[in-house]
Amino acid sequence: MTHKVTVERNRLKFAAGHFATFADELEPIHGHNYAVMVEVEGPLTDESWVIDFSLLKRLTREICDSLDHKFLLQMDSRVLSIDDDGSHFNIRYKEEPPYRLPKHDVAALPIDNTTAERLSEYIAGLLCGQLAAEAPSGLFRLRVGVEEMTGQAGWYETELAPPSTDGSGG
Repeated sequence: MTHKVTVERNRLKFAAGHFATFADELEPIHGHNYAVMVEVEGPLTDESWVIDFSLLKRLTREICDSLDHKFLLQMDSRVLSIDDDGSHFNIRYKEEPPYRLPKHDVAALPIDNTTAERLSEYIAGLLCGQLAAEAPSGLFRLRVGVEEMTGQAGWYETELAPPSTDGSGG
């Protein structure tokens, strides 16, 4: 038997700037007040919960805090040329004038585009590692949503590592 818990919005938010690339276009720099939703599925622990809500919220909030008030830069872009000169990122799209952003204002993300779908995948990837280290064993599914505006969200779902069968507990 499995159960599911969710934590969302409230303090699981971040405000950030970005531009996404679509087909043959680069969006103008703009921002969103993102809201994050996380769903975890697994069996009940001896305490009769899937995972402590406060742990799941803390882990998610730490990720949100790392993105808050940053420019989200897709470091694996297929269409942007990005140069790191040590203190700034110099970003060029085709023949358009380059952007020069101070590194301390940038969240350099290992994604190809700063869409809600890729941001949810990025957050899920970070949560997978944290859950493996800190959460109860047996969790098997994680679903993360990133809402750019009310009613508009991208989602990513992944399987979590199955519980260990070697007696090590995880």
